[in-house]
Amino acid sequence: KQANQMQIKMKKAQEELAKREFEGSAGGGVVKAVVTGEHMIASLAIDAEVVKAGDAEMLQDLIKVAVNDAVQKAKKTSQEEMEKITGGLGVPGLF
Repeated sequence: KQANQMQIKMKKAQEELAKREFEGSAGGGVVKAVVTGEHMIASLAIDAEVVKAGDAEMLQDLIKVAVNDAVQKAKKTSQEEMEKITGGLGVPGLF
């Protein structure tokens, strides 16, 4: 019974986390990425000055860093929320 209740709580938490958004940034905020709890990009903002600089490689790196930052925040939050439910038990396949 307790396992069943835990499953229900975990499913609800996963559904709620999927709706949340997490922001990451790079270059002191010149590139900002927002991802959902499902690790999908919701938005991407790039300061016009970075584009004017014309350095495509730098811009690509900044975008990569910002997206990865947002994804890491989403993963960390998801892990923390699941640990609250499981009491820190390592349940395979959750993350």
